[in-house]
Amino acid sequence: MSGKSKKAEYISTGLVAQNRRAHFDYLIDDTFIAGLVLTGTEVKSLRLGHANINEAYGITENNELYMSNMFIAEYINKGYETHAERRNRKLLLQHREIVKIQNALNKKGATLIAMKLFFDNHGRAKLEIGLGRGKKLYDKRETAKERDWNREKSRLMMS
Repeated sequence: MSGKSKKAEYISTGLVAQNRRAHFDYLIDDTFIAGLVLTGTEVKSLRLGHANINEAYGITENNELYMSNMFIAEYINKGYETHAERRNRKLLLQHREIVKIQNALNKKGATLIAMKLFFDNHGRAKLEIGLGRGKKLYDKRETAKERDWNREKSRLMMS
């Protein structure tokens, strides 16, 4: 296949990337939908679905929130313009949401995690972020045990 992409392969609305381990590794207390400040080649690469948010986390700088370690691959058909694959990307939120998140992040053990990256109905890139705390090993075992029990319970109900 050549470097060119077909129009049908582009994502205009819907899910681009998802962090499936977010609920397994963290206790999510609050979720927010944030916009992202992106360059043109980043948006084009996202439309092709070339992103990974599994290792992304939120940081604060100068009373602003940034998503760090979020991977967006270089655009295939780039000309002279390109972008860094793992750079800090600014999150666009309302001021009261930023203050709430910053206050929560000042507490011990709080983390801001990227959960879903998607395009909304207007074609804008959005990021669902979760504010939570890391789970311990025994919490993960308890979650797995509860999930298995619910699955077994639904099987018993069906038969």
